[in-house]
Amino acid sequence: MFKRRFRSTASVVLTVLLLLALLPLTSSPAAAAPKSKMQTYVDKMQPGWNLGNTLDSVGADETAWGNPRVTRELIKQISRQGFNSIRIPVTWDNHIGPAPEYKIDPAYLDRVAEVVGWARSENLYVLMNVHHDSWLWISKMERDHDATLARYNAIWKQVAERFKNESDKVSFESVNEPRFTEGGTTDEATAQKLLDELNLSFHQIVRDSGGKNATRPLVLPTLETSPTQERMNGLSKTFEQLKEDQNLIATVHYYGYWPFSVNIAGTTTFDETTRKDITTTFDNIHNTFVAKGIPVILGEYGLLGFDKNTNTIEQGEKLKFFEFLTYYIREKQITGMWWDNGQHFNRTAYTWSDPELYEIIRSGQKQRSSVAESDLIYLRQGEAVTDRTIQMQLNGNKLTSLKADGKRLTRGKDYQLNGEILTLPRAALERLTTSGKLGINAVLTAGFTKGPDWNFYVTVHQKPVLQASSGAAADFAIPTEFGGDKLATMEAVYASGGNAGPNDWTSFKEFESTFSPDYANSKIILRPALLDTLRDGEPVTLTFYFWSGDKLTYTITKTGTNVSGQPMTP
Repeated sequence: MFKRRFRSTASVVLTVLLLLALLPLTSSPAAAAPKSKMQTYVDKMQPGWNLGNTLDSVGADETAWGNPRVTRELIKQISRQGFNSIRIPVTWDNHIGPAPEYKIDPAYLDRVAEVVGWARSENLYVLMNVHHDSWLWISKMERDHDATLARYNAIWKQVAERFKNESDKVSFESVNEPRFTEGGTTDEATAQKLLDELNLSFHQIVRDSGGKNATRPLVLPTLETSPTQERMNGLSKTFEQLKEDQNLIATVHYYGYWPFSVNIAGTTTFDETTRKDITTTFDNIHNTFVAKGIPVILGEYGLLGFDKNTNTIEQGEKLKFFEFLTYYIREKQITGMWWDNGQHFNRTAYTWSDPELYEIIRSGQKQRSSVAESDLIYLRQGEAVTDRTIQMQLNGNKLTSLKADGKRLTRGKDYQLNGEILTLPRAALERLTTSGKLGINAVLTAGFTKGPDWNFYVTVHQKPVLQASSGAAADFAIPTEFGGDKLATMEAVYASGGNAGPNDWTSFKEFESTFSPDYANSKIILRPALLDTLRDGEPVTLTFYFWSGDKLTYTITKTGTNVSGQPMTP
């Protein structure tokens, strides 16, 4: 490197010292900055689960929205499923007396305390809150400021008093998804000011109530618990006002990139836009809060389409979404609490409605899981079978086996793996589909060194057939021979031009909300949410897209309260 030769030991030593001084600091491992007490606390809550649509129900009691009463065994089972924390949403509205005391029904407060106690007996961290009160009456705060604040304060004074000697593994969340949209002209700045008032009042009430509440972890949300940058910036200013308190946590919710989350606008797959929404959102959350010493709980996460049907999103695409999401929030030191309103974990049988989904979320707490570009392998009936190649995403794992309906296949004969390209030879596929029946003929299960298995559904299909139909708009359906195929999405446009139906910024309609396949009864149901919006007497062209790649068109016309429809000639 050097052109001159050094003439003395002293000059050599001096040069070495100078070189050492110029070396980058990263040449030797630097000690990691110690985690804050609250960040460690939040880390220990991972993973979390929501007891949704229960104590937060709007009705006479916790069964009002169809879930059974909570039992001690249910809470025990949640702990056994590997969860370390439980969020217990509570709606207080129907259990509060009149002004000025706003006394909470003692029996209801006892019931909340009982469920909290069961969770603590299982050593679960507990997060409890003021939940649907946010839209029932807190949303009217701009119009009815004093009464709203008084009622809110009364709730927290009573809750704080009741739980002030409870373990600090019980944390309080000021309010769920706060919004101020009723009876006023609230703009963003005013809404943020109202939320600041609630959060600061909540903080003071709890801290002044004595006992362990002096240092109990308190969780503060953004407006609507949204992770938009504007709303996170608003909450950051609240934290700045409370900077002397080291026992505070921020919370947001995340239900994914909306078109994917509800299957609208043709977004049927976990594509790059959907993936980018995750990375951008959680990079922003991390940079706004975590990197500045404010830990974050993702108080709810899931997919919005689940509220109508957990099959709104195709199975493999759904699994890829959750695999990446749970990995990425862990990378960003954010604890996630899975929203479950009863559609995931059966609260009496204690089984998962979708074990694959549970396993991939569970795996995400420790490592990345292996997935594939799709879990669907379609073979058209009557056509020659050819080799199929599938792009795998091993995520650092190795493929250890491939089984067909539980029977191990031979590598090199029944399948090959070149890098991350899985090839299924023609002969193997022909053998797996010898019955030739329409529908799933075989389930191939790929096993890996780490993480859950991945299933491929080998399906024989033929082009679906739609039939003419007429009937009342309230229960109109199209008789359909699915031919082993499954519906991916649907477009609706007026024959004269322009998108038809709700959300007419897109021609692709929302799955399940506006249309729904009924495979068991061989029909596609068109929902009132679509039909009620159509212009009377004007034909609408529907285009149905199937997962095999097939596409069919159909014309419907609404006349008064009736609808008629017929298939279009290709």
